Amino acid sequence: MRRADRLLQIIQILRRARRPYPASAIAEELEVSLRTIYRDIADLAGNRVPIRGEAGVGYILEDGYDVPPLMFTAAELEAIMLGMRMVQERGDDELKLGARDAIAKIAAVLPDHLKSTFIDAPLYAAEYGPKTTDRIDVAQIRFAMREQRKLKLAYRDENDVASERIIWPISIGYFRAARVVVSWCELRVDFRHFRTDRIDTMDVLEERYRPRRATLYADWWKLHIRPGDEKSSAQMSR
Repeated sequence: MRRADRLLQIIQILRRARRPYPASAIAEELEVSLRTIYRDIADLAGNRVPIRGEAGVGYILEDGYDVPPLMFTAAELEAIMLGMRMVQERGDDELKLGARDAIAKIAAVLPDHLKSTFIDAPLYAAEYGPKTTDRIDVAQIRFAMREQRKLKLAYRDENDVASERIIWPISIGYFRAARVVVSWCELRVDFRHFRTDRIDTMDVLEERYRPRRATLYADWWKLHIRPGDEKSSAQMSR
C-alpha cells in the first residue's frame, strides 16, 4: 500500500471509530508495524489533521474534519452497490427511490476507471420467497423514528388476534419474510416486534418518547440479540 493511501486509510479508520482507537488495532488492520502507525499519525497531526490521543490510550478524529468525497476503493464501491441492491429488493417505495437516486449521484461524479466497477458490480441481492404486502406506509415509521414520535397501531398477531397498541419505534429489521418494527410497547411495558404486513392501520402521534432512541436500541440489543444466536433473528420475523 502506498503511503498516501495508508494515511487516508488511517483517517477513515478514525472517522468510523466512536471512541479512542488504539494504534495497535490500526497497525493490525493495515498490516504494518506499530512504529509506522505512530509515525504516520504524527505526520497527519503535523499537517493539521485534528487527531487527538496518545500512545497506549488511543486516537480520535475531531468532528468537523473530512477528506475529499468519493475517494472509494473498489471494495467500498462494491459494498455500496450490494447494499443498494438489497434496498431495491426489500425496501419500501421511498427507500427504493432513494437507492436509485443515490446510485445516480455517486455514478455521476466517479472517475471513469471506477464507474464500471460501481455500476457493473457482480454482486446481487437474490430474491427468495414471496414478498409481503403492507397496508401502511413504512416511510411514516421511519419518519416517526427520526422524530422520536409514538405510533398508534391496529395490529393482528400471527393467530389473527386484533389489538391496539401505542409503541415507540426504535428500529426496522428487513428480513426475507417480512419487515419488522422493533419497539417499546406501552401495553406490554416491554420491547416487542411488529411485522409491518400485520398492521391494519397506523397513526403518527404528536407525542414524543423518551429516552433517546439510540439508548432504547442499545438496551434492546443487549436483551434480544446475542452474537451467533440465529434464533434471535428468526423469532423477530415470525
